[in-house]
Amino acid sequence: MKIVVLDAYTLNPGERRWEELEELGEVIVHDRTSPQDVVRRAEDADVVLTNKTILDRFVLDLLPKLKYIGVLATGYNVVDLDVARRRGIVVTNIPAYSTPSVAQMAIAHLLNITQRIGHYANEVHNGVWSAQPDFCYWNTPLVELAGKKMGIVGFGNTGQVTARIAEALGMEILVYTSKPKKMLPKKYQKVALDSLFSMSDVVSLHCPLTPENKEMVNSYRLSLMKQGAILINTSRGGLIDEKALEQALLSGRLLGAGLDVLSSEPASVGNPLLKLKNCFITPHIAWATRESRTRLMNQAVKNLKAWMEGNTINNVLEI
Repeated sequence: MKIVVLDAYTLNPGERRWEELEELGEVIVHDRTSPQDVVRRAEDADVVLTNKTILDRFVLDLLPKLKYIGVLATGYNVVDLDVARRRGIVVTNIPAYSTPSVAQMAIAHLLNITQRIGHYANEVHNGVWSAQPDFCYWNTPLVELAGKKMGIVGFGNTGQVTARIAEALGMEILVYTSKPKKMLPKKYQKVALDSLFSMSDVVSLHCPLTPENKEMVNSYRLSLMKQGAILINTSRGGLIDEKALEQALLSGRLLGAGLDVLSSEPASVGNPLLKLKNCFITPHIAWATRESRTRLMNQAVKNLKAWMEGNTINNVLEI
């Protein structure tokens, strides 16, 4: 069986071998694959593993031997599922592998905005504190989170873990979710989306991007937010109208935004959010702890092995 990995670098930039995968067949690993090289590299493959390399209908129609696509991520919008279903190609994904890491990043962004640890560390190193007449020094707002309201949009695995960490910091939890109220912890309040934006001191996004919720964080919902509120997004960049967010940050309505994702990645040089001092952007790394990537790789192998044994798991076509 021939197994081709199209874009391995972000998952495994040389930290470990692919020996578990090599036990299952002939393995060819590419760090990255440009769109024009996909068919050439995958044309003889029985199995293709992809993270962000797109396998649309034009590509799939040129891969007659393909039987299995393993998406090395939770989201699987890079694959044309209609064609895969018609062709009988199994498509699997890796759910929940990054939950602890992404929740950790959401809270890290929140703490950075409220405490500005990086800013003050730099101020100290640059001698600013040493030049002060007092024993302490600050030049940004410092915010205590205890008693504040955290609005969680989406209450899947990551939303739930983020809520628990926020609760441990003394925050009250508001949730927008399709889950019934009885499935939420008793202390949590289920609210409508607009109510969540108007009531919360912090809004954290934890939902997939769909055509229905694209740019759900728009000028109207940002106008509902409290003066000095905070927005966190470790989910998908397309959930936010970035021009509207720029205006909310420039006007001072929001104290800050912490983003691990943008609508276009990597960030375009002209993205106006890059110039805003109260917009803190990390380069889509919430998922990328070594522990998280190890779980991802291990589960990708388990998915493929289960399919080879006739017991397919994490088949997205059965969702």
